[in-house]
Amino acid sequence: MSIFRRNPASLFLLALLVSVVGCDQGARKTVKAQPPEPVLAQQAPPQTAPESPKDAARPAAEPSKPTVEALLAEVEAAFQAGEQNYKAGHLEKARREFDRAVDLILTGGYDLHDDARLEQLFDRIVGTIHAYELAAFKEGDGFTEQRSEPAPIDEIADLTFPVDPRLKERAERELLQVPHDLPIVINDHVLSYLNFFQTPRGRAIVENGLRRSGRYRDMILRILREEGMPEDLIYLAQAESAFQPLALSRAGARGIWQFMSFRGREYGLRRTWWIDDRLDPEKSTRAAAQHLRDLYQQFGDWYLTLAAYNSGPGSVSRAIERTGYADFWELYKRNVLPRETRNYVPIILALTLIAKDPAQYGIEVTPEPPVRGDRIKLAHPIDLRLVAETIDVTVEELRALNPKLLRTTTPKDPDFELQLPEGTADQFFDEIAAIPPEKWVFWRRHRVVEGETLSGLARKYRISVEAIADANGLAPTDALQVNEKLIIPATAPRTEVGKLVRYRVRRGDTLESVAAQFDVSVAELKKWNGIRGTRVSRGATLRVYPGGVLPASKTRAKSTTKAQTVRTASADASGAVVHEVQKGETLWAIARAYQTTVDALKATNRWLATRPIRPGDQLMVLPPR
Repeated sequence: MSIFRRNPASLFLLALLVSVVGCDQGARKTVKAQPPEPVLAQQAPPQTAPESPKDAARPAAEPSKPTVEALLAEVEAAFQAGEQNYKAGHLEKARREFDRAVDLILTGGYDLHDDARLEQLFDRIVGTIHAYELAAFKEGDGFTEQRSEPAPIDEIADLTFPVDPRLKERAERELLQVPHDLPIVINDHVLSYLNFFQTPRGRAIVENGLRRSGRYRDMILRILREEGMPEDLIYLAQAESAFQPLALSRAGARGIWQFMSFRGREYGLRRTWWIDDRLDPEKSTRAAAQHLRDLYQQFGDWYLTLAAYNSGPGSVSRAIERTGYADFWELYKRNVLPRETRNYVPIILALTLIAKDPAQYGIEVTPEPPVRGDRIKLAHPIDLRLVAETIDVTVEELRALNPKLLRTTTPKDPDFELQLPEGTADQFFDEIAAIPPEKWVFWRRHRVVEGETLSGLARKYRISVEAIADANGLAPTDALQVNEKLIIPATAPRTEVGKLVRYRVRRGDTLESVAAQFDVSVAELKKWNGIRGTRVSRGATLRVYPGGVLPASKTRAKSTTKAQTVRTASADASGAVVHEVQKGETLWAIARAYQTTVDALKATNRWLATRPIRPGDQLMVLPPR
């Protein structure tokens, strides 16, 4: 058994969330609007606005920030301590050290791009943490957060490439032949990236994006039309993520449209323990269209809008104010924009030209079919493994259809929509009806293969033969039929619901926002942490049980249970008593009162495998051995 099974608390989740964790603020109302007429190039500069998706993770320099060498040494020491604790099996200590290493490097006062050593160390830390999380996921702990993929924009935005003059004539000829609703300029900067995308490395990026674009193209174009935006804005997604919903940048931007958490919240994209709407292709597309519309209304120029989407409206506004020019190419020439932003617009223009006529550039790709599925709402959380076994698909297929779901369990949210493969909703509801909803987070389904027996399945799932037989209306000695699908009434949850998470309070957090992230109440949060007031200090570490389910071993309720005097003739000899369940009692509290165990109560009262206790139930309690 792996160490992750013994301690399923997520070791490294918080480390990866240092720069991206956020809380929900209400969704923006969708408004359909056409872009306004462009403003003159040298009009008075717009008001400075908050930073946008890409630069929010850059911390402000502190007056007494450490030298790069000192910061590198401190980060490396924390990282090595995490490695040593992990290898020694001290998982909680390892998590804290990895968390500290990432915190130090992101809050040290330096942009990662300022020093190659910082960038390389950060990539090494994140890569190591990702590898450990992937190992935990393969062990089936069901707790690890959804994996991420590197964002392509990180790979290409810092590149420079020579210009191939032979491409200019081809690009100009294509520009006359293909329709476009964004202005396209062909200059040396654009030609440089056209040349890069002809190399094996660049071609692979383009091909991957064009192939995946088939999954979301129809949906993205529909939303852009509904929001009154140019359809060619779809190529931002090609550049940002190659249409990969799980794309994660070095700065912490996520999803097809690479939203930072704060900007996503502004446009109604929620981030909780269970879901991240930035990873939802449709919701994030709607948010991106609205954000781009707002930026265009501010700047009145599409190239400045694209630049502001990359580096933030504040960055572009300051560049205009410094130079007096509201023209992207003039700002480019004067080197007043970040290097990544200067390259960002030429990258999009080059990708737009290639995507409109790939064959002209020697690229032939068959797009993947559009994503289609059945959306269902469930009143109770459910484990994706149970869903997959019920409709005979893989968990990977379900994850691909539901990229915004961070866990293997759906949230306790009646409005959450789970997407199933097209045409499987009826089968799901027909088969899941045999399993009580309160068991959906840990019961399983199993399709029998040749040679399997009840005793073999009992050993595999670590439950009794009788439990499987009872759940399926079988006798313990019955032979199993090949392809028969059995209910497996697991006796111990294997889900993250109720598992302890230690959350460090960050700037802007409130008790209400933290509670919303983890689907718990403020009252529960205060109770678990002994908080009497309404405030929580930045830097404090909170104990949280996601979903509001406190594990039995952590329950502090004191039982006032008293044994009932009712006994049967056989009970007199054995010392057993019958207990009538009272309102508010739990199995753990009852077991504690009688100095026995929950497992012993379940073994004596086998009906407990089918449903939880209710007030008025009669429990047979055997004396402790």
